[in-house]
Amino acid sequence: MVTWGHRNFGGDSSKVQEKLKNVQEIYATQAAFAAILVDGSVVTWGDPGFGGESIRVRDKLRNVQRICATESSFAAILADESVVIWGANGSKVRDPTKKIKQICENTEAFAVVFSDGSVGTSGHQYFGGDNSRVRDKLKNVQKLHATNRAFAALLADGTVATWGDPNSGGDSTRVRDQLNNVQEIYATGSAFAAILADGSVVSWGNPMFVANSEVGDQLKNVQHICENQNAFAAMTSDGRVVAWGDPNFGGDSTAVKDQLRNVQQIHATERAFAAILSDGSVVTWGDPDFGGDSAGVQDKLKNVQQICAKYFSFAAILEDRTVVTWGDPKYCGDSSKVQDQLRNVQQLQATRGSFAAITAHGTVVTWGNPNFGGDCAGVQDELNRL
Repeated sequence: MVTWGHRNFGGDSSKVQEKLKNVQEIYATQAAFAAILVDGSVVTWGDPGFGGESIRVRDKLRNVQRICATESSFAAILADESVVIWGANGSKVRDPTKKIKQICENTEAFAVVFSDGSVGTSGHQYFGGDNSRVRDKLKNVQKLHATNRAFAALLADGTVATWGDPNSGGDSTRVRDQLNNVQEIYATGSAFAAILADGSVVSWGNPMFVANSEVGDQLKNVQHICENQNAFAAMTSDGRVVAWGDPNFGGDSTAVKDQLRNVQQIHATERAFAAILSDGSVVTWGDPDFGGDSAGVQDKLKNVQQICAKYFSFAAILEDRTVVTWGDPKYCGDSSKVQDQLRNVQQLQATRGSFAAITAHGTVVTWGNPNFGGDCAGVQDELNRL
């Protein structure tokens, strides 16, 4: 197990290094990490206020199957399908008679779907940590979704129940009559959007990011929706794109509308979108500093196979397994310093401010902000031995 980056945010694991053996999975809050070991126990490090200290629940962390995280807390699902929570919002969400089907999190709250379709919550009440207002409606829940401060539950009959901050989608009263035959729900930071069985879309939450009537008329035969912090981009069955929300976040795609034909995939950073077309080219829009302007690398964006996107930047793997990046150069949008090493790339991973590429030879190449793991020079020899 090797760590790097800012020591106060978990970049220094020296205090627990002897325990970090046979690590299976790693999870993170904003300033701490939690590792599940092969024996099902958990090791944590980083800021104690963000879940980096788990002494209080250590005896309960046995046979852990997976972990979810808010900005400041962890929730571990055990083999008996109960939950253990620690960090800033370390309250219980447990009913020993019920097994867990799904756990969902937003910035400061967790919501759990039990096997009987009921829902339990934990965390800050204004973020959806208290679902008492709609508890009677939360029956036969199929799936949960979350904005930053609210939750939406898709029920078996195709209707939706919401709770949390009303201005972040926690109150769907205005569109309740329209939320029937819902197939899927998507969420930005403060709004939800639901695709109905007929391919139309209903959105609610912060009025600034809800589709108006003009946009709504275009939302037909929608197959998929991609979202960032404050905007949605819907892909229709004929390969078109309809965007709405904050224009500064890509909520207005008018400038590239004529280019958005035969779209195959859409990806998003925090404030911009990138669409891969059927010919392997890429169209971008949104905040230029977050990858919304790809003019500087447009001639290189050919035969794109896949795109990895994170908060500030995009990275595309081409057919020849090289990589093209764009976005904020301070946060991994500029890979020029390691470009010669980006050959035969098989996989890309990202933190908030850095990218890591794994090549066919098993080597790891990183770039971006050093405090976010963008510089692994100090542990390169160890990484090469993994």
